[in-house]
Amino acid sequence: MDFIDGSMFPENQQKLVITAAPYGPEWIPSDFPEDIPVTMEQQIQKAVDCYNAGATVLHVHVREVDGKGSKRLSKFNELLAGIRARVPDMILQVGGSISFAPETEGDVAKWLSDDTRHMLAELKPTPDQVTIAINTNQMNVVEQMCAADVAGTSLAEPANYRAYREMTIPAGPEWVEEHIRRLSINGIQTHFQLANIAQLETVERMMRRGSCNVPLILTWVAIGGGFEAPNLYNLANFVRACPNGSVLTLETSMLNVLPLNMMAIAMGLHVRCGIEDNLWAQRRDRKIGRAS
Repeated sequence: MDFIDGSMFPENQQKLVITAAPYGPEWIPSDFPEDIPVTMEQQIQKAVDCYNAGATVLHVHVREVDGKGSKRLSKFNELLAGIRARVPDMILQVGGSISFAPETEGDVAKWLSDDTRHMLAELKPTPDQVTIAINTNQMNVVEQMCAADVAGTSLAEPANYRAYREMTIPAGPEWVEEHIRRLSINGIQTHFQLANIAQLETVERMMRRGSCNVPLILTWVAIGGGFEAPNLYNLANFVRACPNGSVLTLETSMLNVLPLNMMAIAMGLHVRCGIEDNLWAQRRDRKIGRAS
């Protein structure tokens, strides 16, 4: 991306896109009962609240009636239909991990089988986007967190902490190309969630070979644990590597969310927020997440 004279002026920047990630499948309802929606109506209303608060993109996961992250595509279909009916203009982005919560206590958090993940291309109503990871990679989401980040939550429990510490992303080249092909056939935009420049370079090679759709819509996921850390040097290098015309959102975790989003807005990039990324106000004196 080029930053020429005037590029920091809002009138010369892309319109700010706010992605809301309000469902937080890594948490359980007791971690934040005031804000984590459980019933289908609550989950639909959460989307409405986010849209009314200014979010134009919704990162979608869904819960079962017991509060656990759902892996059933029928539940995703039900939620997508409910949101479409209430906020038809909202861009619906389904999380490609399909709510990676561990099945039972002590299990490693695993993504579903390749064939099941391909079924995201068959969701009805069709979402606007499905997120995709590139290159099999570690996804230790708790590495960057400190004890205060998880204090009093289910992630402080040793079994759950280990489950998310040991998580990996299965995203080999054959599966990725086939998944993009299926999404494209069904008119679903691929949204790339990238950990580093090496993954961006893989996407660029795929684009040159014609196996990847354009435009390039992506998120820099700076959460550590196999992903880059959210610091100025990593950010600058990633932004510099992105082709002109890219639509780039910045994502990180916990108290890093606010400062990184401030930098994104200043540069004319896009932001993501919600309890999937952070539970806390900056002083950790209260949890914050409710859209209003």
